[in-house]
Amino acid sequence: MVIVLEKNIREDDKQRIRSFLEKRSLKVNEIAGEEETIFGAVGKLSLDPREVEILPGVQRVIPISKPYKMASREFKRENTVVEVRGVKIGGSRISVIAGPCAVENREQIFEAARCVAESGAVMLRGGAYKPRTSPYAFQGLGAEGVKLLREAGDAYGLPVVTEIVSADYIPEMIDYVDVYQVGARNMQNFELLKKLGALGKPVILKRGLSATIEEWLMAAEYLLSSGTNDVILCERGIRTYEKATRNTLDLSAIPVVRSLTHLPIIVDPSHAVGIRDKVPPMGLAGIAAGADGLIVEVHPCPECAMSDGAQSLYPEQFEKMMRDIEVLAPVVGRAVSRRAVKAFKASGSPSQPETASKSPSAESVADYIRRKGGAVCAYSGNQGAFADQAITCYFDNAVSKLPVNSFQKVIEAVIDGNADFGMLPIENSLAGSVYENYDNLSLYEDIEIVGSVTIRVEHSLLAVKGADLDTIKTVYSHPQPFVQCAEFLARHPEWKHVETESTGTAARIVAESGDISNAAIASDVTGPLYHLEVLKTGIETNPLNYTRFVIVAKKGAVVCPVPNFSAVIFTAANEPGSLYKALGLFTKYGLNLTKLESRPIHGEPWRYRFYANIALPSGVAASAVSSERIRSAVNELQTKAVEDNIVEDVRILGLYDSTATV
Repeated sequence: MVIVLEKNIREDDKQRIRSFLEKRSLKVNEIAGEEETIFGAVGKLSLDPREVEILPGVQRVIPISKPYKMASREFKRENTVVEVRGVKIGGSRISVIAGPCAVENREQIFEAARCVAESGAVMLRGGAYKPRTSPYAFQGLGAEGVKLLREAGDAYGLPVVTEIVSADYIPEMIDYVDVYQVGARNMQNFELLKKLGALGKPVILKRGLSATIEEWLMAAEYLLSSGTNDVILCERGIRTYEKATRNTLDLSAIPVVRSLTHLPIIVDPSHAVGIRDKVPPMGLAGIAAGADGLIVEVHPCPECAMSDGAQSLYPEQFEKMMRDIEVLAPVVGRAVSRRAVKAFKASGSPSQPETASKSPSAESVADYIRRKGGAVCAYSGNQGAFADQAITCYFDNAVSKLPVNSFQKVIEAVIDGNADFGMLPIENSLAGSVYENYDNLSLYEDIEIVGSVTIRVEHSLLAVKGADLDTIKTVYSHPQPFVQCAEFLARHPEWKHVETESTGTAARIVAESGDISNAAIASDVTGPLYHLEVLKTGIETNPLNYTRFVIVAKKGAVVCPVPNFSAVIFTAANEPGSLYKALGLFTKYGLNLTKLESRPIHGEPWRYRFYANIALPSGVAASAVSSERIRSAVNELQTKAVEDNIVEDVRILGLYDSTATV
């Protein structure tokens, strides 16, 4: 049963309720949500809910109707996020686990780890004990394979995942494995599940070859009831009559499972289809269906693989798939999880990555937040604004949010120390650049860009209960949505438009007015926050509507070890060919100039400052060597170009990883 506690419950009443339940052999889990705190109580004893409802401090009791108790959505409404050494599975992230089917030797697993890490995987997979259909097939390297997997994972900063086929192997694996994987053949090996659950470590539970969804969730219940809170479900295809692929990937299971359980779910397209070329499209389909991530087989030389070579991706195929996932992520309202890639010596032993600053205090955004035990990010607007959603996409739940009433106030909050970071929109795919923030970045030299995130912008018309399109007379929103929804608004020329500082602010104004003649253009996720109803969704003129936000911090507060993107501002000298020569530096260093904007310089009529976005060319793997191209070009722009009177003032707005998230 689920016991919802009163909001202001006294601590002694809470302990009294816990003791009452535990004395009746019930296992009690306390779950603190944003709006309420609950006790989840499960066990063999059947208890009359009325006995619990009369206890002081109990608001209500909800019986759990599902046979799986702790795995059910009734037990926990919020989605569970499993964290493994800084990697989060679930929430706002898409996390990709990759590596070979089996660990074959040291050279193979280290090369596989390097490839998948550089392309964006956040965990390394590899089998050491292999359950094979044939007793004569390669069975894995056993304990030696586990140790090699651990070495390769540590070298590239990747937690490791490997399959366990018997509880007898736990002593050989426990010191080396971050996440245990239970294969399809062992999904209902209940004795193994109980022993694994008792370890309290994360477990990936694959769906059995012919298992129903309920049987799958009952298997998860064995793990949860035995002691672990961190279970990740994995859909890997089921056996049907179809022989065109190895199995049939049940994509419909993803939204179904999402409605039934709070546990994260990932997809294994490699085992689902068994054909290399079919893996990327099915992986993307899994993400589109709502999966929290993928687990994919990648081998440096698939044709030489000792296991599952036909379904293993080439490294270049995996890199292409990761780039496609980056494009898809904003469409499904997610961000792709990334980890910093370490630089390596030729011997395969790890070396320290080069950084933009040699200062021993330099640290990444994630390290900064980890050291401080949290951080604050300022944004313009109110709860539910797109900047608010961008903070969730980039930081997940690692920071607190500070709403302010203007972009300038965001920067001032960072400079004054009231916030560690600021979230600023910089450009929209339809409406173009947010020039106010380009100007702000040029005015404040004490801040710099440390990251970026892109979200899909979907607009809805929100109003109070009882309103409809005929009652609306005034529409509130930020100026950008008025531009982006011009076609829809043109159908209602009688509506008055009132600009606000953000879409969240617009929703708040409409909610507080309680007037059926008012409406707000905002995201549909904003509606429940302000108890507004959606009158019409998808009102943007073009569905390909994305906004890129930049994350700013105080200059020198954090550093990106391996940047792949830079923003620079400079003023070209008033000489023939000066701009041409300045831009030639980017070509010299093999960099991709993705954007060039000019803005008038305040106080200097008819003079302009140029803003340049610089990226490594598509397909260049992120490494300390390749990212040095950006540093070298910018350094030459700052020194030689000034000396040769090609440019005048030059400033780096930021050196950062445009794909990284926290």
